[in-house]
Formats: sequence, C-alpha cells, structure tokens
Amino acid sequence: MSCERRDGREGLEGTRFGVALLGVLALMFGAATSPASAQGIAQRGFVDAGGVLFFQQAPNDSARLVGDLIAPEELFFKPAPWVQFAAGFAGRANSHEQVEHSWRLDIRDRGALRPALSARRLTATFTHGPLTVDIGKQFIRWGKADIVTPTDRFAPQDFVNVIDTEFLAVTAARASVQWRNESFDGVWVPFFTPSRTPLLNQRWSVVPAGAEGIALFDASGPLPKGSQAGVRWGHIAGRYEFSLSYFDGFNHLPNISITPGPSPFVVGIAKTYPELKAYGFDVAVPTAWLTLKAEAAYATSTTPNSDNYVLYVVQLERQAREWMFVGGYAGEAVTARRALFTFAPDRGLTRSIVGRASYTIDANKSAAAETAVRQNGEGAYLKGEYSQARGRHWRATATGALIRGHPDDFLGQYRLNSHVTVSLRYSF
Repeated sequence: MSCERRDGREGLEGTRFGVALLGVLALMFGAATSPASAQGIAQRGFVDAGGVLFFQQAPNDSARLVGDLIAPEELFFKPAPWVQFAAGFAGRANSHEQVEHSWRLDIRDRGALRPALSARRLTATFTHGPLTVDIGKQFIRWGKADIVTPTDRFAPQDFVNVIDTEFLAVTAARASVQWRNESFDGVWVPFFTPSRTPLLNQRWSVVPAGAEGIALFDASGPLPKGSQAGVRWGHIAGRYEFSLSYFDGFNHLPNISITPGPSPFVVGIAKTYPELKAYGFDVAVPTAWLTLKAEAAYATSTTPNSDNYVLYVVQLERQAREWMFVGGYAGEAVTARRALFTFAPDRGLTRSIVGRASYTIDANKSAAAETAVRQNGEGAYLKGEYSQARGRHWRATATGALIRGHPDDFLGQYRLNSHVTVSLRYSF
C-alpha cells in the first residue's frame, strides 16, 4: 500500500486554500458569462485514452497491461488587456490502482496517487508595461537544457512511470520584469509540492533480489512546512544569453530511509525532503551551424544525511530543415556524500550521454527519439515515438521504450520495464 500521511492542520489549510481558489474561480466565470465579456473567453482540451504493454513481469508486479484515461480542459478569460485568468481541470482513470477512487476536487496535488479530479492550473496574470505578475497554481520552468535540467527547482514531476513523466504545477506568486536586454524573475511559493514517486507495490519501485516476499508500506511523516523562494536574472547580449539563479527551499525529490515494521516481513519506507539551497547558471551561444547550451547548479543542504553536489549539462543543438538534433553530456560532482538512499532521477541520469532527435514528416505526422547512455555502459534507455493526426481533432501516438543495464545502476534497475504505449486523443 502506498499513501501519504497528513495531519489535521494540513488538511484544514488545504480546505481553506481550495475554497479561496474556487471562490476566485467562481467570480472569474461569473463575470465571463456576461455577454460583454464573452468575446474574451477561450478554451482547449482533449480526451486521451491509452494502453501500456510491458514485455516482462516484475517480481513485485505481475500486471503487464495498464490502461489510462485523462481528460484535461483549460479555460482562459481576458476581461481587459492588462489581466487574464486561466483555469485547468482534469479527470483521470486507470486500470492499475494508480488513481484515487474519490472524486473530490484535488487542489494541491500532493498525494501518492494521481487525483481522479484535479485543478491542474488556477492562475491570474496581470501585466503593466515590462512587469508581469502571475498568482495562483502555475507551471514554473527555469531550466533551458533537455532531458536533465539542473536549475528547475520549482518543477516537481509525476514519476509513477519514471521515464514517462509529466510536470506538476505549484501554487506561487511570480513577478517577471523584461527591460531591454535584462530580465528579472522572482518566485515565492507558500507551501511545498513534492514530486510524485513510484507506488511501492508496483514495478517502478524496484525490489532488490531476494526481498520479493517483503511487504512495503509508506512510513513517511508530514511534508515540510514553510515557504520557498527564488530569483533569476537573465541577460541577452549580441551573440549569447545567460542567466544566474538562486533557490531557497526544499528538494522536491526525497531522501529514503528504511524503518522496521510490525513483523520481519514488513518494512517501512520513509520519504523525507531535505532543505535545499541551489545556485544556478545557464548560457546559450547560437552560431550559424548550431547552438551551444550549458546549464549547472550547485545544490547544498544543512539537513543531516543529505548530499551536496553539482549537476551540469553541456549540449549542442542543430535544426536542419524538418530535423531537430540535441546531444550532450550530463554530469555530477558530489562535494559531500552523506545520503544513504535517495530517489533522484535528475542525478540518476547524470554521468550519461544524452540525446534527442525529432523529425516533422508533414503537417500531420512526426517522429522522435530520446536516449540516455551511462558512460560506463551499465545503464541505458531509448524511447521512440511516432504520431499521426487525422483531421482537426484526432491524433494517434505509438511509443516504445527499451531499458537495459546493470541492476545496481539507476537506469539498469528498470531493465524489466521496457514497454510500448499506444494512445488515441480527441482534441476540442
């Protein structure tokens, strides 16, 4: 069983927060229903039904076929040139107990299971000259690199499937200023949103050899209290652009500890989220033939049993007609190794050659491939995708993922999880 422990105070705070956001939303769409404002309303959405077929059984998960359904809808209301409201909701269902059974509206998106009904985005955007202010639940991306993004500290992800992820929005106040060649970005997040980790009773939580008969339960305590903040400064010069960033908050990826259960064959898995300060840098230098990008961040923590480390990425990009190529190296340098176990896909993909290629066949067809290969050869994955649209509304997509490597490697431990995915989407 996989669950998240919450105390009563957090639940009360979440309820108050949800009521406040829904109140703003009600006012927003109350105004939007008037004839005078109807022309400022836009919407987009889709229904996506898919199935995942795994080639092999896992020791802790015999299911090989998983069905998934998601139906997001986004609404935009612009009552005046200086303000815009946006709201996004999604319903979800799954055949493999990855989605909550309750149809409550989830505002915070902090549970171990994916919510059946969630508010994915609730944002008010105000603009005045060079100043833009976003308040509410939103997506914040600072990273510029592909596959591994060291400076993306406000971007938790859903890792229920470790190599097929999606970003989670955070509730924040964000102010951005663009003045000539300078940009300034300040973010304040009132409460912490962790990444969603693999479910303990499913194949993406890898059980060591010989421990298949041990039952795992979530022994995690409450999530960290307190706010997070960050600032970013960017500069665009004649032949290059760069930025510096600072983050003060918590790591959205957890440290892992093992606690004894009520019997020898029951073990608790506890997740803790260490305090984190990160100092980031990125640069992009375009040339006639290609673009050079580099991104790095130094992460340091005063939380006991947490590592200090540097993540960095150096990559080259080139676009040639309908082709787009990205290739580079993701690295890590540990300055203080104190953690025994972590769940850290960003660090797990380092010391690797990473690459991505995409090809636009025509207006309705596209293909793409992505890979990461460990420099020591002990882990690798390759993903390929083909997508084809029909008319204005329908799109079919087929994806294959091949994972190989040593069981002690971050990538190699998922070697039983190679799979294919087929999905059909109707957009409206």
